[in-house]
Amino acid sequence: MSLSQSFQEIIEKRRSNRKFDPNVEVPDEVIQRSLERSILSPNSSNMQLWEFYWIKDPVLQKDFHAYCLNQNAARTAKQLVVFVTRQDHWKKRVQWHLERVQNGFTGESTPNQEKLMNYYGKLMPLAYGTDQFGLLSLLRRTLSGLIGAFRPMTRMKGRADQRITVHKSCALAAQTFMLSIAAEGFESCPMEGFDAVRVKKALDLPEMAEINMIISVGKGTEAGIWGKRERVPYEEVVIIK
Repeated sequence: MSLSQSFQEIIEKRRSNRKFDPNVEVPDEVIQRSLERSILSPNSSNMQLWEFYWIKDPVLQKDFHAYCLNQNAARTAKQLVVFVTRQDHWKKRVQWHLERVQNGFTGESTPNQEKLMNYYGKLMPLAYGTDQFGLLSLLRRTLSGLIGAFRPMTRMKGRADQRITVHKSCALAAQTFMLSIAAEGFESCPMEGFDAVRVKKALDLPEMAEINMIISVGKGTEAGIWGKRERVPYEEVVIIK
């Protein structure tokens, strides 16, 4: 079987299963491998502004059943993973990148190293920085308007744009995780129905951290599939220009 055929099989196998077999455990190794693969996911500027909380404590897992509104996908799950955005970690990630570039210096810096130093030392602080009075947001909007009037550029604005960026990156990691779970022979369900306030409190997360989604994992059942997978026709959603 070709790689393309194998991938097609995984895509077709991955379904949101909402009721798992109580008699089949999901080995920890499956979750660990899937999380390791999630870390390899594409993300904006390789800033990796995410965290993945693997809920292994049985007591906490039971609490999460309630936080997820006691839906079957949570109550019957053998494993739960919470995907979290960490916009507040941007300074740590910038420093992480700068240290790696600097550690690569063996003499005079190369043009690529200088480019990376400027990218993470100047552009990322401008893109992710915040202040009490919103001056950085105003600066970003002004620069985007002025420069964008003469050439194409990424329009950097306020915190809403930052949130969208980190949530997109975190969702890519979540998709990698679910595809990995399917490849391992198990099923998953991405849940958006949960009490974010209680989840954040349970995980001791700061204000700027946000829950992207909670994914339950187990051995799927026929009862967990709510019918045939229907999609809007290709011709309606793919626009060729």
